[in-house]
Amino acid sequence: MSAREYDLIVIGAGPVGENVADRAVQGGLSVVVVESELVGGECSYWACIPSKAMLRPGAALRAARDVQGAAAAVTGELDAAAVLARRDTFVHDWDDTSQVEWLQGAGIDLVRGHGRLTGEREVTVTGADGTETVLVARHAVAVSTGSAALIPDVPGLRDVQPWTSREATGMREVPASLAILGGGVVGSEMATLFTSLGIPVTVIARSALLRGVEPFAGEAVAKALRDAGAVVRTGVEVDSAARDADGDVVLTLTDGSEVRAAEVLVATGRVPRTHDVGLDAVGLTPGAWLEVDDTLRVRGVDWLYAVGDVNHRALLTHQGKYQGRAAGDVIAARARSRTVDDAPWGVHVATADHFAVPQVVFTEPEVAAVGHTQASAEKAGLEVRVLDYDLASVSGASEVADHYRGQARAIVDEQRRVLVGATFVGQDVGELLHSATVAIVGEVPLERLWHAVPSYPTISEVWLRLLEAYGRPTAE
Repeated sequence: MSAREYDLIVIGAGPVGENVADRAVQGGLSVVVVESELVGGECSYWACIPSKAMLRPGAALRAARDVQGAAAAVTGELDAAAVLARRDTFVHDWDDTSQVEWLQGAGIDLVRGHGRLTGEREVTVTGADGTETVLVARHAVAVSTGSAALIPDVPGLRDVQPWTSREATGMREVPASLAILGGGVVGSEMATLFTSLGIPVTVIARSALLRGVEPFAGEAVAKALRDAGAVVRTGVEVDSAARDADGDVVLTLTDGSEVRAAEVLVATGRVPRTHDVGLDAVGLTPGAWLEVDDTLRVRGVDWLYAVGDVNHRALLTHQGKYQGRAAGDVIAARARSRTVDDAPWGVHVATADHFAVPQVVFTEPEVAAVGHTQASAEKAGLEVRVLDYDLASVSGASEVADHYRGQARAIVDEQRRVLVGATFVGQDVGELLHSATVAIVGEVPLERLWHAVPSYPTISEVWLRLLEAYGRPTAE
C-alpha cells in the first residue's frame, strides 16, 4: 500500500483543526485533515452553535416580558418544536457539505475515517467501509480531536443510558422532565434551556453553580433557575441510578433522598478524545491529556502537536481556534527552517490561554468573565483591589429592561495599576466582555482607560462607574 505524503496531517476537522490547517496552508504547506464524523466538529453540530440557537428564544422571550409595551404583546410560551427547528437550521440538519466546500476552497485535502498514529509522522485512516489509507507527514502531525463528556463511575448510571451534551443539543423531542448532574457551564446552560421550555428540571451539584467564576455569578444563576421553577440541589452527589418500571430514571442521592426524571443529563466534566488515536505508537498514554509547550508541541515528540481541548489548557472553542492559528504558523515556520519568531503574525505562541481567557455563559442571567477572580488573584499573590458596581444603576440598563438586575466586578493589580480580571452578570453582558479582554491583555493603565469614553446611554457606562469607584490615579 503506497502512502500519501503531505507536509502536515491534522487529525480532527473541528474549528481547531480547521484553523491549524488553514494557517499552515497560508504558510505554504500541503495539508490534509482526517475526520471520522462531521467536518466542523463538536462546536458546529453538538455544542456551541446548537445550544446557543436553542437558548436564544428563551432569552428573547424574557427580554420582551421585561419591557413595558412589549410585554403586552407576549401572550404565549415558547414553541418547543419551533425551537428545535431553529436549531436544525443552525446545524444544517447535521450536513457538513458547506464545511467541506470551505476546506476545498482553502486548499486543504480531506480524508474521512478514523485516524490513528501508526509510526513516526505516520497516520493510518480506517474508513467506514474498512479500507485503510496511510498518510505520511514530511514535517508534523497535529492532534485536534477535542474532548468528550465524562460519565462518573456511579453504580447504575451507564445502564440508564444518560444524556450528555450531545443528546441534549441533538434531541428530537423534549423529555417530560430532566435531572442534570453538574452545575458547571454545560449544566447551568442546559438547566436554563429546559426550564425555558417549561419542563420540570432538577439540578444536582456537589458544590455551588459555576464555581470557576465569582461566587455572586453562580448565586444569581441559581436564584433565577429557582424563580423559574427549577429545583437546584447543591452539596449532594448521586449514589446510584436505575430505571423504574415506567422507564423513569431514579437517582438516589448521598443524603438518602431520591430524584425522579424522564431523562438524566450528565455534565460533570470532560475527558480527552485520545483513547484511540494511536498514542501508544509514539510512547504516549492513550486516553491522557497531552502536555504541550507554548508552541503547542507535545513534550518529548518534536513532530507532534496537540491543539485545542486535548491539551487541557483552555477547553473553549475560541481559545482552541486561537491555539490553532498559533500552531499552524509555528509548524509552517519550522517547516521552512525558520525560527518561531519568524512566524507571520504577532502572537505566534499560545500564551493567552495561561491567563486572559474570556468566557460567556448563556444562562439567565448571562455571565461573562475574563482573567482573575478575586480568589485566584489573591492566590497568585497579587496585591489587588476589588471594584464592585450594581449594573442596574447604570443608565443604559434601564433602556435594556425595566427591572434590570446585574453586577460588575473588576480586579485591579495595585502594583501595576492595570486590570487583571473582570466579571459581569446580567442581561446582554456578553457584549461587554471583549472590552475587558482588550484592557487586560493590553495591560492598559487605569489612567489611560479614563480616556476610553463609553457611549451614553449604554451598559458600557459601567466602565466609567468602575473607574470612579477606584478614583483617578496619578501617573508616576
